[in-house]
Amino acid sequence: MNWFGFWLCIATLFIIGLGFVWVIRGERYFGYLWWPYVMGFGILSIVASLFISNNWASALLGALGASVIWGSTELKEQAVRGEIGWYPFRAKKIPPPFAEVIKKWKAPSL
Repeated sequence: MNWFGFWLCIATLFIIGLGFVWVIRGERYFGYLWWPYVMGFGILSIVASLFISNNWASALLGALGASVIWGSTELKEQAVRGEIGWYPFRAKKIPPPFAEVIKKWKAPSL
């Protein structure tokens, strides 16, 4: 019996579950303008997973990268949820580098 798929499923579920937490907390403290950096990290994680020969490490890094990319598209929606009171709102957020340039870009959404 091959348990690789089962354990990979459990680990991926855990990674996705952590994605919900970091999106909520990340938007609260940093704001949604960090989305290009988050998306870049996700893309780099997926590309790095292509060059890892270990099946476990490659699969987990790819799942992490996909979850991070999804999270980067959710940051703007989470900001709206925080503003309307569904989640705790924090007015003082840590601005990203080049915030004025990023404000001109349309935030991605799925």
